[in-house]
Amino acid sequence: MTRELLFSRRRALLALALPVVAGRAHAQAWPSKPVTLVVPYPPGGPTDTAARIIGEKLSAGLQQTVIVENKSGASGTIAAQGVARSKPDGYTLMLLATPTLLAAHLMQVRGYDLFRDFTAVATLYDLPLVLVVNPQAMPGVTDLQQLIAKAKAQGGKLNYTSAGQGSFGHLSTEMLKNLAGFDLQHVPYRGSSPAVADLLGGQVPMMFSDLVAVLQHIRAGKLRAIAVGSPQRVPALPDVKTVAEQGFPGFDAVSWGGLLAPAATPADVIARLAADLKAALADAEVQKKLEAAGAYAAWQSPQDMRARMQRDFERWGKVIRDNHITVQ
Repeated sequence: MTRELLFSRRRALLALALPVVAGRAHAQAWPSKPVTLVVPYPPGGPTDTAARIIGEKLSAGLQQTVIVENKSGASGTIAAQGVARSKPDGYTLMLLATPTLLAAHLMQVRGYDLFRDFTAVATLYDLPLVLVVNPQAMPGVTDLQQLIAKAKAQGGKLNYTSAGQGSFGHLSTEMLKNLAGFDLQHVPYRGSSPAVADLLGGQVPMMFSDLVAVLQHIRAGKLRAIAVGSPQRVPALPDVKTVAEQGFPGFDAVSWGGLLAPAATPADVIARLAADLKAALADAEVQKKLEAAGAYAAWQSPQDMRARMQRDFERWGKVIRDNHITVQ
C-alpha cells in the first residue's frame, strides 16, 4: 500500500469520525444557556410554588439559570401544546401536574398527545388532598364516618365545593362517594381561592382540597381536617387519619407533579436532568420549603414516572367516565 493511499484512508476515517465526536461534544456541553421551565398554571398556585423551589435548586446543579415561565389556560393544555412543538434540545421543559394529565378525559385536546409527544424526566413532588369542613357549619363532624352519616341523613342534599368541574378535588370526592355509597351536591368554583373563601364563610360546608390551599386555615382553627386522601398520613397533619384508615382501604387521592421534555430530547440530557433533580429533592432545605407549601418531595425515575402517568390516566379516567364528568 502506497503512503499516499494510506494517508487518504486515514483522512477518510477521520472525516467519518468527526460528526460523532462533534455530536458528543455538543451533548456534553449541555446546558450552555438558560433552561425554560414552563408552568401551565398562574403564579402563586401549588404547581408554580413547587416549580420555583425546585427550579432554584436545579439551577445551581446545572450552573445555568432556570427560567420559570407561566403559561396558563385550559387545564394546562395550552402550555402543553406549545412545549410539544418546541425543539427537543433540553432547553424547554414543562411541569406536568395531575389536571393536565387528565385533561384528555375531560375536554377535546388538540395539537399534542401527552404520551406520544413528551418524554418523562422525573416525578418531583406529591400534593396530598385533605377533606375539610367548616366547623361552624358542621360542628358535630369530626371524622369521615360522621360526615357520611350526615350526608345520608340529608338525602344527598349536602353541598361540597371544589376548584372547578373536573378538578382533582371534584374527582376525589366523586370517588369517595362511589366507594362509601352516599351522595353530595357539587358546587364548583373557578379556582381554589374563591372556593376556599366561601368555605371559610360557611356558604358551602365542605371540600376535598389540596393541602396548599387550606393548611394555614386548618392551623388557625378556621377549618377542620377530617381525612387525608393519601395512603399514609401527612407530616403536616399527623393526627388526621387517612380515608383508608377510616374504612376504605386502598383509597388513594394524591395529586402530583413531574417534569416533561419534548419527545426525542437526547437520552443523556434526560439522564442528567433526572440525576440533578434527584440531588435537588434530596436537599433538606428544598424538602423543608416544599413541606411549608403543603407538598412533599417524591423523586421517581423517568421509567417510574411514565408508569405512574399511565396508571393514573387509566384510574382517574374510569372515575370520570363512571360519573359522566365533562368540562364545558
